[in-house]
Amino acid sequence: MQATAYTYDPETRSGSVLLDDGTPVEFGADAFDAGGLLLLRPGQRVRIETEAGPAGNAGLRITLVTLQTL
Repeated sequence: MQATAYTYDPETRSGSVLLDDGTPVEFGADAFDAGGLLLLRPGQRVRIETEAGPAGNAGLRITLVTLQTL
């Protein structure tokens, strides 16, 4: 699934993305670390992998964040 990076805190290595419908979904350090990224800037297109999560988080839990490549 693709999304757009919305927020990122380098100290906690967590942040949020916006799904293409505008829904914000948060991710934790575990998802960021799984993607092998060093930095994430708001506005970057990313690829995410998800699993079912808390209903208050669009029903998704992000398990991986990586840069979208062509």
